[in-house]
Amino acid sequence: MAMRAAKRTNGAVPQALYQRIRADLEDKILSGRWPPGHRIPFEHELVETYQCSRMTVNKVLSGLAAAGIIERKRRVGSFVAKPVVQSAVLHIPDIQAEIAKRGEAYGYELIARKRRKATHDDLERLGMERGCDVLVLSCRHIAKGRPFAYEERLINLDVVRPAAEIDFTNLPPGTWLLGHVPWSEAEHQITATLADDDARQALALKKPAACLVVERRTWRKNKVITSVRMTYPNDLYRLTARFTPAGRA
Repeated sequence: MAMRAAKRTNGAVPQALYQRIRADLEDKILSGRWPPGHRIPFEHELVETYQCSRMTVNKVLSGLAAAGIIERKRRVGSFVAKPVVQSAVLHIPDIQAEIAKRGEAYGYELIARKRRKATHDDLERLGMERGCDVLVLSCRHIAKGRPFAYEERLINLDVVRPAAEIDFTNLPPGTWLLGHVPWSEAEHQITATLADDDARQALALKKPAACLVVERRTWRKNKVITSVRMTYPNDLYRLTARFTPAGRA
């Protein structure tokens, strides 16, 4: 499939060939067609596929490696990176896997899904100044038949385009992101607060109750991937971290 001719749509500036090749490879990775550990075609194979120079292919692969999307191994090849699942103190949990690991029945319900241009509040949550398209999701996680967590999530579609094609009716967004989207940095904020009306309804709380709220943002290099707010009834979730002093011999 030749891709040498530059694309121009609606008077837009033509996209460079290496950008289109990179976008094509990213789509294969983020859509799940190339899962973590999948071997990327060798450079000479990509040169033949895209009818371009080896220098162009090397530039694409170097950019993907710098973004943490692929891993390049000398004399072996390039592979889709395995998503990082550990931060310095707190890990990013896959709630479905955590509940199943405890031997409890897991349930999941998608409450709302909407794609839109980011509002001012969305950008504040994402920690961004520039506008973007976002996927807005709210859902409920269930353990042993009881509401376990209420999830409110924003996904930056300018970074994670394939998410727009996932309806998440039966697939928790956190599970999908951990399985498909490598990240390089995360930020947690943990508070105890009274549940708002949406959280109370989702968690089936009959009266105002204190809840544990974990807010998290993740980045790939300097680009925000997602912002999520998880609300847990205070008797169902505990955060534990064991670590040593930094730099201690």
